Amino acid sequence: MENLYLYGNQISGRIPDELTFLTNLKRLLLWQNNLTGSIPDALGNCLALEVIDLSMNSLSGQIPESLANLVALKEVLLSDNYLTGEIPPFVGNFFGLKQLELDNNRFTGEIPPAIGQLKELLIFFAWQNQLQGSIPAELAKCEKLQALDLSHNFLAGSIPHSLFHLKNLSQLLLISNGFSGEIPPDIGNCIGLIRLRLGSNNFTGQLPPEIGLLHRLSFLELSDNQFTGEIPPEIGNCTQLEMVDLHSNRLHGIIPTSVEFLVSLNVLDLSKNSIAGSVPENLGMLTSLNKLVISENYITGSIPKSLGLCRDLQLLEMSSNRLTGSIPDEIGRLQGLDILLNLSRNSLTGSIPESFANLSNLANLDLSHNMLTGTLTVLGSLDNLVSLNVSHNNFSGLLPDTKLFHDLPASAYAGNQELCINRNKCHMDGSGHGNNSTRNLVVCTLLSVTVTLSIVLLGGLLFIRIRGAVFGRKDEEDNLEWDITPFQKLNFSVNDIVTKLSDSNVVGKGVSGMVYRVETPMKQVIAVKKLWPLKNGEIPERDLFSAEVRALGSIRHKNIVRLLGCCNNGKTRLLLFDYISKGSLAGLLHEKVFLDWDARYNIILGAAHGLAYLHHDCIPPIVHRDIKTNNILVGPQFEAFLADFGLAKLVDSEECSRVSNVVAGSYGYIAPEYGYCLRITEKSDVYSYGVVLLEVLTGKEPTDNRIPEGVHIVTWVSKALRERRTELTTILDPQLLLRSGTQLQEMLQVLGVALLCVNPSPEERPTMKDVTAMLKEIRHENEDFEKPKYRGMEATSNPRAAVHSSSFSKSSEPLIRSPS
Repeated sequence: MENLYLYGNQISGRIPDELTFLTNLKRLLLWQNNLTGSIPDALGNCLALEVIDLSMNSLSGQIPESLANLVALKEVLLSDNYLTGEIPPFVGNFFGLKQLELDNNRFTGEIPPAIGQLKELLIFFAWQNQLQGSIPAELAKCEKLQALDLSHNFLAGSIPHSLFHLKNLSQLLLISNGFSGEIPPDIGNCIGLIRLRLGSNNFTGQLPPEIGLLHRLSFLELSDNQFTGEIPPEIGNCTQLEMVDLHSNRLHGIIPTSVEFLVSLNVLDLSKNSIAGSVPENLGMLTSLNKLVISENYITGSIPKSLGLCRDLQLLEMSSNRLTGSIPDEIGRLQGLDILLNLSRNSLTGSIPESFANLSNLANLDLSHNMLTGTLTVLGSLDNLVSLNVSHNNFSGLLPDTKLFHDLPASAYAGNQELCINRNKCHMDGSGHGNNSTRNLVVCTLLSVTVTLSIVLLGGLLFIRIRGAVFGRKDEEDNLEWDITPFQKLNFSVNDIVTKLSDSNVVGKGVSGMVYRVETPMKQVIAVKKLWPLKNGEIPERDLFSAEVRALGSIRHKNIVRLLGCCNNGKTRLLLFDYISKGSLAGLLHEKVFLDWDARYNIILGAAHGLAYLHHDCIPPIVHRDIKTNNILVGPQFEAFLADFGLAKLVDSEECSRVSNVVAGSYGYIAPEYGYCLRITEKSDVYSYGVVLLEVLTGKEPTDNRIPEGVHIVTWVSKALRERRTELTTILDPQLLLRSGTQLQEMLQVLGVALLCVNPSPEERPTMKDVTAMLKEIRHENEDFEKPKYRGMEATSNPRAAVHSSSFSKSSEPLIRSPS
């Protein structure tokens, strides 16, 4: 046997010593399993080995000395384990070695100079370890080296000048260490450099103009250092740049006009420096720009109108500068601006442009601490705003009569002397009268709504009584007639459906009823939910049922399963839905179907969009009351569809007096306030959604028997973080392909969102609109502008291809900083 491929399974236990008998073995691929124990000494007897890939397991201990015998090795991949000890000097004897990946372990000590003997080495990754010392100058002897990532260690000293003479070097990542010294002019020799990321170190000196010789450079990230001097205008020669991140340094001077040549630029972050001058008019030529962050500098002048040409701009952060003049109308025409617009703490004047009404997707707007005037009327149409701050300006007139402004804290509009809450009362300092007036307005509104609803309910009850008196009651048991209420154009009859409701067509069963897969005579496949009968054999009133379902039938959202119609014969109630092909998120997570992080992220974001729609865009709001992975269906492109929304109310709408009998959630997902007989609100859905996030991240069900001590998933994760257990594999699903540091950062940030959602106090939980905005910003923050390559992507159809695909270049790529 020459090839042994057992990667991507659930194999547990130790690597057997019996491998020593495979004397002809050349390729051993055991990555992504649950292997434990140490690397066996016996492996050193497989002298023909060329490729060892043991990554993404739970191996511990040191690299055994016996591996020194394997001089034919070309690839050694041991990433994502718990290996300890020093990197053994004998790796320098693997003269044909092309790839050495030791990242995400617990290696200590220094990088052995013997690695300089590896003349064929292409990739060396040792990021996320506990390495100390400096980069050995001998590493520069690896003349074929293409990618070096030593990020997230405790390395120090300066970068050897000789390292910058490696003409094949395309990736140099030294993020988050203790490196110091200057970047030498020799960097201009690295003509093949594509990614240069030296953020979060102690580098000093000026940025060398020789950076302009790096014509293939795509990522330049030098943030959070102590660089001084000006941004060299030669940077404009790097026309392939997609990201420039120089935030948190001591740079001064101006933004060079040569940036106009960076036509591929997606992110420009120059914040937290001492840059002066004006914003170059030619920034508008950067039509690919997604994020522009120049806050906390000394920039003067006006906001250039040319920024309106940056049609792809999603985040514009210009706060804490010395900008003057008015806000250009062109800013309001940036319809893609959806994450943040922050112009606060400047000296802007004039009114808010009417064009701001076009910013319908904007989530965060901060215009505070300026000298703006006029009214806030135009902001009343921005329905997607999550946060708004217009405080400390000179605004006047009435606050818009919208939910956002009703919910705004007084601090968000304080310091506007002439701003009025209503026509009779104005607040002079944004603190006292404004709050009282807001409260009065809310009370009056609620009273009006209550009276109106009471009249409607009384009228409805009277109508039902009259209808019952006129038509009488039918015999519930005899030949009940079916009523059908279509919400779409239907090409089938009730009889076509009812005759197919057999046990052989059952595809699911939940708290609200049985689900059948039904194919109509026209070959349309639909899902039919047959609701459980009411307690004690009660016959539901048809009109009440139809009224409730009609409200659900009017819902139109891409992330909510479409309700086609409802059928009712006074005893049996059927709901007809689109049939979603891939089944539920629960099935994909727990039935050994591999689901990568991108698919999981798309699903949780889609579900958040759907739930936010129910909570914030439906009148009255709809509380789902049974959010769980079984009720999130997944389409062919891994798009999410919420199912069973609001059905708990249809099953039984009694209030807290019968709380023990009310169907309002599923075990493991129910918010804690439910047990205290508190009113179930949108925040109860938020808690359940947070549990879903934890389930997606960990791969474990809320009450999974694999969770230590049999605790709930919320308790387990909270305890693990509280005790500072940083071994991420104890929390994250081992099936997740952690081949990109960017994706790892996304998972950790989503974990943070999950913990906000499962806060025991409903008032402290975010809204679903907040959650959606946070999830979107996480992905925007961490966009790497380069699709991650996944280990074994082609392996299912071609095992030989796995040898190549298992050796792709992953690195520590961190998140792009979120502007503060």
